Amino acid sequence: MIRRVPHASHWGCYTVLVQEDRIVGVEPLPQDPAPSPVIQSVMDWARPDRRVLRPMVRRGWLEARRDGRGSDSFAAVPWDEALDMVAGEITRVARDHGNASIFAGSYGWTSCGRFHHAPSLLKRMLNLAGGFTGHVDTYSIAAGPVILKHVLGDDAACGGYANSLDSIVDHTETLVVFGALSPRTAQTEAGGAGTHGLEGHLRQIADRGKRVILVSPLRDDLPDWLPCDWWQIRPNTDTALLLGVAGEILAAGRADADFLARCTSGADQWLAYLRGDPDGVAKTADWAAAICGIPADSIRALAGLMTTTRTMMTLSWSLQRARHGEQPYWAALGLAALAGQIGLPGGGVGYGYGSLGGMGVHLNIGKSPAISQGAKAIDSFIPVARIADMLLNPGAEFTYSGETRTYPDVRMVYWAGGNPYHHHQDLNRLETAWARPDTIVVQDPMFTATARRADIVLPASTSLERNDLAGNKRSDLLVAMHKAIDPVGQARSDFDIFNALAGRLGVAAAFNEGRDEMGWLRHMYADSRAAAAALGHAMPEFEAFWEQGFAEVPLKHQHTYLARFRADPEGQPLATESGRIVLGSDTLARLGHDDCPAVPSWLPPGEWLGAAEQGELHLISHQPNGRLHSQLETAAASRADKRAGREQARLNPAEAARRGIADGQPVRLWNARGACLATATICDKVAPGVVVLPTGAWFTPQGNSRLEIAGNPNVLTWDVGSSAFGQGCSAHTCLVRIDPWQGDAGDAMAAYDGELAALTA
Repeated sequence: MIRRVPHASHWGCYTVLVQEDRIVGVEPLPQDPAPSPVIQSVMDWARPDRRVLRPMVRRGWLEARRDGRGSDSFAAVPWDEALDMVAGEITRVARDHGNASIFAGSYGWTSCGRFHHAPSLLKRMLNLAGGFTGHVDTYSIAAGPVILKHVLGDDAACGGYANSLDSIVDHTETLVVFGALSPRTAQTEAGGAGTHGLEGHLRQIADRGKRVILVSPLRDDLPDWLPCDWWQIRPNTDTALLLGVAGEILAAGRADADFLARCTSGADQWLAYLRGDPDGVAKTADWAAAICGIPADSIRALAGLMTTTRTMMTLSWSLQRARHGEQPYWAALGLAALAGQIGLPGGGVGYGYGSLGGMGVHLNIGKSPAISQGAKAIDSFIPVARIADMLLNPGAEFTYSGETRTYPDVRMVYWAGGNPYHHHQDLNRLETAWARPDTIVVQDPMFTATARRADIVLPASTSLERNDLAGNKRSDLLVAMHKAIDPVGQARSDFDIFNALAGRLGVAAAFNEGRDEMGWLRHMYADSRAAAAALGHAMPEFEAFWEQGFAEVPLKHQHTYLARFRADPEGQPLATESGRIVLGSDTLARLGHDDCPAVPSWLPPGEWLGAAEQGELHLISHQPNGRLHSQLETAAASRADKRAGREQARLNPAEAARRGIADGQPVRLWNARGACLATATICDKVAPGVVVLPTGAWFTPQGNSRLEIAGNPNVLTWDVGSSAFGQGCSAHTCLVRIDPWQGDAGDAMAAYDGELAALTA
């Protein structure tokens, strides 16, 4: 007999078909108009191949606290012994070095469940036990929200609450897309996707014949079926293009002086910069064309469209994952203000459309379920992408969002539900930093590259092996995630693990509040249901919801960002230094950061095609099509996007011919930071000067050369902050070389599995 079990993951909602505790199929939610094919891959979570099957301790650490992470073998230990070790290390480090020496910056997407959310549960436990050093922002988006909080007062415009897509469909005449607006990245959503709506909105845009301009080095950053003018911009030069358009509007006398006067502060400073008063360089179409590679006539034409048609600009999250990544977000805001488009239906600027599935699609105005992390016991954090800096430089100062802070002396790292050996930059540098802490604990279902470099590894169950809730501020549904199968091996749920540790630390009563798993799910659902009722939206009782598998949440439609502020800037002030949109910042002027000036500015990024040596290409390391980050890397959807068992490096035919590279050939990508292998795919959808290598291959370095053979681009990327203000990840500021590989490429997946088997035997 087949059981039908409602469930959800980052890729959407579905029904799991289970027969005798074995998953035999996955069916998408019937009302989802564009379900992700990746949901079929979740069956792989039940396979034991790369699972952590029992608690493990690194032998060198167990016997003598020796170094050897990544090469030492592991010994299996009983659960109680492993938990005693972890609790003992938390107690020792807090006692001898202070709680700030425990880094719990766990960052990961192991499960979309809001209860068994490993990073939140870890921080809840440690807050009760005296505190920890955490992180702010994410690898996906950091520079963007930091600058927007400063110049707009919050980061709603990059969190899904800029103009809604239905408003864009109905009112926008000219849509300018910077970076991606693609169903590829919109497959996924933090907290789980409800229904997928981006593709439907894009098809309406196509059907209505709206003018679309794609500003990207990749044509497939928009679907093939959406007609567009493709502007093949040099990566990292979007700011110059935006400033050039703004300069042309200003020179033509078409700036909306009334909007600038009523709704902005510091505009005079920025307009002076556009005219070239401070540096003698007017920001014109010709000036911008020389930097970004877009013809000057096209730039002038866009300036005309910006002031004669209702124009909406979308900027993907990828643009701010770069050196000076704050600037394109701020410059686009300035351009939209200069053209007077902000606060009008279908006009202005928004950030991150398509970067997650619900961005601009579902504006959930209710309350999403969540487990509280509790009150912060101490004030200690780092920007999320500064992990290696923290480990390598204890006691050193760093700046962030106008503050100056000090890196703690971290002696213990506890990583739950994430994989920094996927998402951190310059992995060879991280490898050096990773050797410094006394103890590293990793809690995860999978034996990732991070788990292989731990001292204690705790096996967590996947979402399929426990009950949970899915839902978030960009989803139209709250979803029941029923347990489908029993835990694999000795895996335990994240809640059970942390509850057991909380007991050893003497804080169990405060941690669990007297509730078990289902008690917490009922409590969290009731909280969301009450908030919806206050808005006049009825959600079913818990039992009915749990049986049905989902409940609809209250949504807002036809949303126009900053409409009320535009109508009454005095009565609806923003939470900025002036109460208005900041185009010239007194705070940034006072801080004096060379890499984040007081007005939106063009700053050469350090590694870019305008300063490249002969033979160098700009590396774009974007999200893959068949998985999320490094999850389900060996499943069918992920394997379908590999060639010869490794990631595909896509490059333009002219660039391939120049290097003697044939389609399907093994290639080596390299720079001073590292080298990796990939399989070449020749593609005319990639602009000249660019190579594309998606993220997520499991880190598999080989031999003394440290050649990474699976195609992990983060052995190449630059581990530097976006600026002294935002400190975001700068992965997309990266030059590499690529050449044919003549050696034995081997099978990366087989190599990883063989090494793992040897370490855990």
